[in-house]
Amino acid sequence: MIIGKTDLGNFPVLLAPLEDITDSAFRRICKSFGADLVYTEFISSEALSREVEKSMNKMLFAEEERPLGIQIFGNDPEAMKKAAQLAEQSGPELIDINFGCPVRKIAMKGAGAALLKDVPLMVRITEEVVKAVKLPVTVKTRLGWDENSKNIVDIAERLQDVGISALTIHGRTRSQMYTGKADWTLIGEVKNNQRMVIPIIGNGDVTGPEIAIKMHEDYGVDAVMIGRGAIGNPWIFRETKDFINKGILPQQISLEERRDTCLKHLRLTLEQKQERRAIMEFRKHYSGYFRAVPNFKQIKMKLLTAGTFTEIEDILANLDTNPPL
Repeated sequence: MIIGKTDLGNFPVLLAPLEDITDSAFRRICKSFGADLVYTEFISSEALSREVEKSMNKMLFAEEERPLGIQIFGNDPEAMKKAAQLAEQSGPELIDINFGCPVRKIAMKGAGAALLKDVPLMVRITEEVVKAVKLPVTVKTRLGWDENSKNIVDIAERLQDVGISALTIHGRTRSQMYTGKADWTLIGEVKNNQRMVIPIIGNGDVTGPEIAIKMHEDYGVDAVMIGRGAIGNPWIFRETKDFINKGILPQQISLEERRDTCLKHLRLTLEQKQERRAIMEFRKHYSGYFRAVPNFKQIKMKLLTAGTFTEIEDILANLDTNPPL
């Protein structure tokens, strides 16, 4: 699959942009386990157009994260143009537009998935961004606003017509949020639409390599994008690629690898943030990394009150005294 000048290989596996999750540290961890393309957290075009420091910092990335896309969101064409131009200056491989975020604080302001209710504005924003930058522009969106407005087949054609280089589709409507089961049938319809020539990337409920392969075989998508399935589980990229390329089934992740990866992730976070902030923000990752560890609840309580990296190292060292996985 090729986007612009970036060859991602045959059936690549992508890390989805996730707010408060896919910072540089997590992106580097996922890259180390085989993610073919990673994205920043989504960034407000309004904040970027005002050059707000926090939002500008979200565009920072390490060379080892390449290839990388910067994702922006908003509902004002001029702000989106300026945001895209600023993102381009950061030197990513592509600019991605978020037309799929379902959370209330985004959608109720007319951005993210809210644009599914105003397709002409969605298309206009996309066209303005495509014209404003030289980098490839891609889009991530959903099937539609609700069960009665699953208009993704029409949307895909219109977005392709204004010049996007790839389209990612999450197999839910905005109304579903993240509940229920992702429906890939319409993603398949988009992919198998003879008018479509750009890569189509499927997203939603990819929690293991067998599912990724099934989605490829059943619906023909050019790639899969993994979001929530990668939280506390960056090995999913290695497992998926091993299954695709070698037919190797996933193996149980050892306690030692879980602990080492968790600590490496935290060290990378500490490189970017002050210790107290890094440790507090990192707390959301423990349950994922150690979800299969017996009696982890007691250890987790200690981790949630630890104030230094050394304390956390010492606590995790005591995992050896728990029963093996």
